[in-house]
Amino acid sequence: MANNEITSITPADAWQMVQDNPRVLLIDVRSSMEFLFVGHPVGAVHIPWIDEPDWEINEQFATEVRKLVLGGIHQGEKLVGAPIILICRSGKRSLEAGKRLIEERFTEVFNIDEGFEGELNEQHQRSSVGGWRFRELPWEQC
Repeated sequence: MANNEITSITPADAWQMVQDNPRVLLIDVRSSMEFLFVGHPVGAVHIPWIDEPDWEINEQFATEVRKLVLGGIHQGEKLVGAPIILICRSGKRSLEAGKRLIEERFTEVFNIDEGFEGELNEQHQRSSVGGWRFRELPWEQC
């Protein structure tokens, strides 16, 4: 699938894509602290969209992703390479990061709509109503 839009997928669909296609890149865009201490999907590569200490958008994000794709292959105006799945805490930062990749001519960009921890429940807690961990998909932490 090659398009100019981000495709939203569930955590389970993302994990299945990773299992089915060794070319798929699963990129965790959360901060270093979240990636290390909250946990991350098994096999995820960490490229933060926004990170400490300044909490500014990583202007090199697309370049860092492009390096993972080994430069990609150009087909006319489009950059073709590996399918890229993005994940953050709840699917919002990864959506913004995905928009940047689309602007940079990546064509197979997927966003995990529930993120790693999902949305807040009524008690303002995460990982109880959705997300990678809630769905009991493989994850690890340092």
